[in-house]
Amino acid sequence: MTRRDAIRLAVSMPLAPWTAAAQSASTRALASGDPMSPQRRALIDAFRAKIAGVADQFEKRVHKSSWAMPYRLFRPSRAAGAPLVLYLHGSGGVGDDNQKQLGLGNIFAAHVWVLSENQKRFPCYVVAPQTDRGWVNYQDSPAGGPARVVPGFGDGVRLALEIVRAVVREFAIDERRIYAIGQSMGGAGTWNLITHHPQAFAAAVICCGSMTQDDVTRAVRTPLWNFHGDADQTVPVAVSRDRIAALRKAGGQPLYTEYAGVDHNVWEWAFTEPALPPWLFAQHRAPQARAVGWG
Repeated sequence: MTRRDAIRLAVSMPLAPWTAAAQSASTRALASGDPMSPQRRALIDAFRAKIAGVADQFEKRVHKSSWAMPYRLFRPSRAAGAPLVLYLHGSGGVGDDNQKQLGLGNIFAAHVWVLSENQKRFPCYVVAPQTDRGWVNYQDSPAGGPARVVPGFGDGVRLALEIVRAVVREFAIDERRIYAIGQSMGGAGTWNLITHHPQAFAAAVICCGSMTQDDVTRAVRTPLWNFHGDADQTVPVAVSRDRIAALRKAGGQPLYTEYAGVDHNVWEWAFTEPALPPWLFAQHRAPQARAVGWG
């Protein structure tokens, strides 16, 4: 088994159950109706109907570094000074075909920003890289089994960050409004990004992020909206509850929304929340924040 195969196996394995006290849901205004109600389901169905052909609006590109990382780029029609959304896919997008990161369950988080109504109000670039070996930091198993997650900055997110820097150099992007989005395996990658580079992103949105060995309190000042379903059978909801509790204990004010009865596909509810795009694009890095040096 190669190291890449071991990492790919590791990112596809569900976590063992945890226990923790629940944290309260976000006080942000959410879509009306219980998660399983007809009106809430209608939002999800309407989203699916809107995204036909949206993936074709993303350019196919490849970033060459330690290895070649494929990525897709969406460019807004009103481009000057627009913000940028970095999206890190879940395990269903793992590969090197430069397609799966925009398909399957990834369609919600990757496409929502590109919908015409959102581009009209919030024109933005979207960068969607694809990893074939995970996002976070891994260590090989001495027995040749699945690699395990260890502390440190991940090679996958390092290349994703390189892609963002390259795109910022190429286009006139508002460097104070660069956002990190991720789900499941990509949610772990987003935690890895904002804990190792807390000054880089204006805000983050994370859905059911899988386990990392990062000190989340390093991201205490990063505006964050975290989503999880309390019936998640892949990444136990306690993983998010514990992270949010740690941030709040450290003085942070993360938003947290937990959906009753929702399994791992919480992104279907999160990225159809009407309040999410306005909240995200209202976030800016403070002018006095240390320069990141994107360009």
